[in-house]
Amino acid sequence: MRHGNKNNNLSRTASHRKALLMNLGCQLITNKRITTTLAKAKALRTYIEPLITKTKANETKESIMHNHRIVFSYLNDKEAVKELFTVVAPKVASRPGGYTRIIKLGQRTGDAAEVAMIELVDFNEIYGKGVAKAAEAEPVKKTRRSGGAKKKTADTSTVEEAVEVKPEETPGTEETKA
Repeated sequence: MRHGNKNNNLSRTASHRKALLMNLGCQLITNKRITTTLAKAKALRTYIEPLITKTKANETKESIMHNHRIVFSYLNDKEAVKELFTVVAPKVASRPGGYTRIIKLGQRTGDAAEVAMIELVDFNEIYGKGVAKAAEAEPVKKTRRSGGAKKKTADTSTVEEAVEVKPEETPGTEETKA
């Protein structure tokens, strides 16, 4: 029975698992998107999201340095830590959580393992541009109660004006000949 065992061991020893997640985390931060197995992607999400949260809580100079040291102890890569604090942190500053997205890609041909892509949410240009354009393009939706009746009266008046103009312009009627 697995009572109280929340972490996925990934069929590795503790040191091997720590090294694996450290390397995957560094690659995710530097490349913003990596492809791996689904189990590793889910384990990486629980490993990397608290580190990203630590980059946001910067009140004093001491806390900034302390958070740098904590994140460095998890990643052991100066370049990845620098990238995390300078590039990733400003983009995720307004986000309350959920910094990563896992997209399933199907099965690997060699061993039929489920493959997934894990990416940082704010660095996907395709999804980000579509959401921003959709928000700008959509007008404010109104309910029936808030102006639906006014809209109908305006539409009917334009239809009546168009109907009044039409009979005068049509040639061949008796009214225009007389």
